[in-house]
Amino acid sequence: MPFKMVWAITGAGDLIRETTAIMEKIARQHPIEITLALSKAGLEVVTWYGLMDRLNGLGGKVFIEKSANKPFIAGPLQAGKYGCLLVAPATANTVAKVVRGIADSLVTNAVAQANKTNMPILILPVDRQVGTTTTTLPNGKKLTLAVRQVDADNFDRLQRMAGIRTLEALDEIPERIGQLASAAR
Repeated sequence: MPFKMVWAITGAGDLIRETTAIMEKIARQHPIEITLALSKAGLEVVTWYGLMDRLNGLGGKVFIEKSANKPFIAGPLQAGKYGCLLVAPATANTVAKVVRGIADSLVTNAVAQANKTNMPILILPVDRQVGTTTTTLPNGKKLTLAVRQVDADNFDRLQRMAGIRTLEALDEIPERIGQLASAAR
């Protein structure tokens, strides 16, 4: 029986191509069933980056946000239908809402509801420490962005939240999911 997980995508363009490639590799290497949960902004970003066909190629269900509880993903997460919830990449907005308990989107509601159980939650924020970061736009051009103090502070708060495992690098994704999938067998 495959390991079932939810991969939630927010509106972060930074690391979206790399995260998609990692998830494709995980899906090829492990007996895993990936259900996608895209926020409204997540859908815009994956469309802008031309990744929707690749995401559909993962073979699992694709839930696209209509409201914070539609499509209904929080209940199945709480009921143990999935082995983990991965939010990657996570925008500063999503992280700010999670650390303040705001559950007004499909992704933040999924995190809030899954966090009420022992569901493993992995989050890879794009804004982790003050400074600059360079991302690649869909057209291949580079864009340098400043990470704000408020976003770094929210990352620190997220790291201290019970039940949430923050990831700081892409290579942590296959490692953590592999561990969870192995433990579930």
